[in-house]
Amino acid sequence: MSGEGHIQYRAEIDGLRALAVVSVIIFHMETTWLSGGFVGVDIFFVISGYLITNVIATQINAKQFTYSDFYRRRIKRLFPVLFTVIFVTVIFGSFILDETANSRLALSAIAGTFFTANIFFMYHLDTGYFAPDTAHEPLLHLCSLGVEEQFYLI
Repeated sequence: MSGEGHIQYRAEIDGLRALAVVSVIIFHMETTWLSGGFVGVDIFFVISGYLITNVIATQINAKQFTYSDFYRRRIKRLFPVLFTVIFVTVIFGSFILDETANSRLALSAIAGTFFTANIFFMYHLDTGYFAPDTAHEPLLHLCSLGVEEQFYLI
């Protein structure tokens, strides 16, 4: 076993991921089709918490856990995709959004970069998280990443 804290592959977890993805996609396509589709995000939180806790517990038991290795792996896995999504979204936004929406997108991109999108949107959404206006927040999905990373810090 390497320092990664490998765990055995479990097909049922991929099945849960598939259900979560489908529920979120359907919810965002048309909220009346599956009004509780946002629960898919909660499923991802549970899966992530289970898998990461399992890896950490395994490493602690083997006396191999370090915070620096944990965050090095998180950075290596998350940053390339995170920065690509933010960069592409901001570029496309500069062409298709008006000035006000583009300024808001820039602020949400900064918040997403620092894993604080959930805090940004909590204070800067004019409506609730599930309101129709949130469909016009291209980086709203980074809220869940902010919650997850803040949880790991705590």
